[in-house]
Amino acid sequence: MHLPITNQDSFIREFKFQTSRSSGPGGQHVNKVSSRVELRFNVQESQLLSDDDKEIVYNKLATRISQEGILSIVVQADRSQLKNKQSAIEKFFDLLTQAFTPVKKRRPTKPSHRARERRLQAKRLGSEKKTRRRSSDWDE
Repeated sequence: MHLPITNQDSFIREFKFQTSRSSGPGGQHVNKVSSRVELRFNVQESQLLSDDDKEIVYNKLATRISQEGILSIVVQADRSQLKNKQSAIEKFFDLLTQAFTPVKKRRPTKPSHRARERRLQAKRLGSEKKTRRRSSDWDE
């Protein structure tokens, strides 16, 4: 599988940013500065993703994509709008990288002969310990 994230600048052209006032503590400053950033990327209308790529993004990031096909990322961690914008862009590319990284197939394995023996020996020891306790408790 290829990663279609070759040129980040071309993706950035398709981003829409929306700012608003951030929630949480911060005093008077937080009430007058729009530092919360929402990055919106329309997966459906993207010119950079092929149809196969769009399908992969829809399947892997389904919980983050609205019914209109818009991938939304909200960042309000910092007091600076610029830093929040940069964080949102980084988060977007991290999500895409995760989406396009193929999942490794699990190869079924069996426990080794020695591992089985160790497990059975531990069970025998536990059983013997309990047997010894039982006999000494009821003798008194």
